Amino acid sequence: MSDQTDAPHAEERKLVELLDDMPIAMMTTVDARGDLRALPMARQEVEPTADLWFITARDTQHVDDIRARPQVGLTFSARDSWVSLRGRAEVVDDETKLRELWNTFAEAWLPGGPEDPNAVLIHVTVDHGEYWDSPGGKVASLISFAKAKLTGDTYDADTGKVDL
Repeated sequence: MSDQTDAPHAEERKLVELLDDMPIAMMTTVDARGDLRALPMARQEVEPTADLWFITARDTQHVDDIRARPQVGLTFSARDSWVSLRGRAEVVDDETKLRELWNTFAEAWLPGGPEDPNAVLIHVTVDHGEYWDSPGGKVASLISFAKAKLTGDTYDADTGKVDL
């Protein structure tokens, strides 16, 4: 069993590990009226610190929202796991990083390639994350659900909170 000082590191690793298999996020920004606005975004990179990079078009509402109000929420989902993150986003003009992260998926949205003046990066510095993971897939999830119904115990899932 690890001591308390090891726990955050293990949870950070678990969070990054889960994100590795979740390429699409719902990014929530706040508009000028204070309303929440969510849209799907393909993440390009997850850093070991759980910071995230996205490629997007400069002339979009979410870029305007981020410039004015940088706090964002990100949710990710897979078959048996879910991640919720919050952090500060910034619009980054870095052609070298843009070229490094560029892929054919980005090209579908920005056909001019990384040289397109409308192409820009969003970097999210994550300050808090939560995850829910049901290891073992669908069968394990069904067994945990049945066990919870029969015994009155709670559903078996690996959960964690991480402040970064």
